[in-house]
Amino acid sequence: MPQRLQKIIAAAGVTSRRKAEALIVEGRVAVNGDVVRELGAVADPADDLITLDGKPLASEPLRYFVVNKPAGVLSAVRDERGRPVVVDLLPESVGERLYPAGRLDLDSEGLVLLTNDGELMQRITKPGSGAAKVYDVVVGGRPSDKDLEGLRRGAELEGRWLMPCEIEVLDRIRGGKSGTPGTDQRGFTRLRVVLREGKKNQIRRMFSGIGHRVASLTRVSIGPLTLLDLGPSEARELSAAEVRALRNWTEGSR
Repeated sequence: MPQRLQKIIAAAGVTSRRKAEALIVEGRVAVNGDVVRELGAVADPADDLITLDGKPLASEPLRYFVVNKPAGVLSAVRDERGRPVVVDLLPESVGERLYPAGRLDLDSEGLVLLTNDGELMQRITKPGSGAAKVYDVVVGGRPSDKDLEGLRRGAELEGRWLMPCEIEVLDRIRGGKSGTPGTDQRGFTRLRVVLREGKKNQIRRMFSGIGHRVASLTRVSIGPLTLLDLGPSEARELSAAEVRALRNWTEGSR
């Protein structure tokens, strides 16, 4: 059940509710990696990762997993409608409460990092951090060089300008037979897209804005972190070397 942040902090035995309010105002408290400074903010201790100075309120060992999320799975801890969520892909032996560091929409696939390291999560998800995520994207039709260059410079979405991104055309794919569901008679284009911010449905909205529907979207890496040979719905724990590389990368991207 959602509760005010200062109440949650006080209930965890960290400090009094009044001092907890001061910690919030000072910007030392984050929820799911986002710093919260409003005293009226609420969170759900059962679903949200609440951190103080980057450390979870509950004292748990830090764990790091990557999962290969298939389409149809939510990047969430729980869903009121009973749909599958990404934490369901973790091994049953994982006892810590882990949270997705950044999200993929329901229809997208690929790499999701799950962790209880609030400091690292904040570095990865912070807007403008420069933390690069790479996507394999297939869109209907053949976007023009002019349209792609416009997206590279930073498209406008709902009155706000996006950061510049990298877009590379990998392949042109011919369309299917006439009348075949899900095909595009203009063919398809496969692209490599590198983002350094993560607006909701950003890639889908970017290409929709230039008249091209995204047919498939797969995140293949976050900084130095890749899926390796992980199959759909599979999970693996990061090695110590991968955690170090991820930390070093986020330090350098700030």
